[in-house]
Amino acid sequence: MSSPTWTLPALRLEAPLLSGRVDAGVTLSTVTRLVASGTAVSKADLVVAAGLARTTVSAAVDELLARGVLQPDGIRPTSGRGRPADRLALSPQCGSVLLADVGARGAHLAVVDLRQRVLGHVHAEVDVREGPAAVLGVVESELEELRARAGLPVRAVVIGLPGPVDGHLGIPVRPPIMPGWHAYPVAARLQETFSCPVVLENDVNLRALGEARALPADQAPLLFVKVGTGIGGGLVTREGVLHHGADGAAGDIGHVRVRGAPDTVCVCGNIGCIEAVASITAIARRLGDADVTDVRERVARADPETMALVREAAALIGEVVAMLVHFYNPARVTLGGSVTSASDELLAGVRSVVYQRALPLATRNLVLATSVLGEHAGLGGASVLGIERVLSAEHIGLLGR
Repeated sequence: MSSPTWTLPALRLEAPLLSGRVDAGVTLSTVTRLVASGTAVSKADLVVAAGLARTTVSAAVDELLARGVLQPDGIRPTSGRGRPADRLALSPQCGSVLLADVGARGAHLAVVDLRQRVLGHVHAEVDVREGPAAVLGVVESELEELRARAGLPVRAVVIGLPGPVDGHLGIPVRPPIMPGWHAYPVAARLQETFSCPVVLENDVNLRALGEARALPADQAPLLFVKVGTGIGGGLVTREGVLHHGADGAAGDIGHVRVRGAPDTVCVCGNIGCIEAVASITAIARRLGDADVTDVRERVARADPETMALVREAAALIGEVVAMLVHFYNPARVTLGGSVTSASDELLAGVRSVVYQRALPLATRNLVLATSVLGEHAGLGGASVLGIERVLSAEHIGLLGR
């Protein structure tokens, strides 16, 4: 296991919506999340940020201090003559969250504490085509080692997979590039292994959420487009939460047919899907003697033949993104994936088409950029989901017990 060579920026955590009647769990969850995200670090800050009475906040903080969930963290300087306020922070002993961002050919695995500190990280080679038993065996083994090294109780596990998932049932749903995974009880298996709640999510949704929470709140709604072995999308609302749709299929843009695309048969069985004609896999197929790794290396060294194909792919992806910009009107479109980190050619091509094709009202304030979290965006989103689950009104009562 490698030691963490990267850190997460302070990611915003959403607090529960408050109503006229607020129960104890919601109050404790609200206070703890505001402290955990750095939004409010003193009782006075919490009164303003939470919109709760001073006595309510004081009682909640006192209970959380007594249970060891919060701890004093020095003094917060104040302007004027007022008494300096005591800073608050989550106790580092509260627990940890295990994270697994599984892609088609590899997995980023990490453990973070509830203060968003990365305690360990490793990248493992996996191939989702080998099936759930083999892949999850590797994931569980690596996460077990991370848990042992961290030495903290595990409060939640979050795993992202490169295909459609039913988060409520904790299963993949007919993922095109993952043979043998349909209806496999991923969440139930990991819950049995680690004896804690498990969140199953689509990998691009995790990237979208991580990206949105690392950026200022005015950068949402956000559309994340990942161009890799396949092509996927994730949507984050203006409120900073994932938009799943009725059945969890929102953002599954890889199987949208694009105007002018070749009649290439897609792994889903349809013809002309954007994933079949513009993904790294599609580019590798057109090169003939290349695989996905070769394409990334050729892009990094600006191989002329490969770059010509990347520009063609960018034009097709731009058509899809332009359509989505009209439909969803995001404040930001983020492009992610290894090709975008190796070269700006894909970003430039997509930008050109989007600003040409989409109408001014939808693009006048639009930001179209590459990921600020890069390859760790999925771990960022997983960290947010895991910590919010642990600090939710339903689970906050388990901390410090």
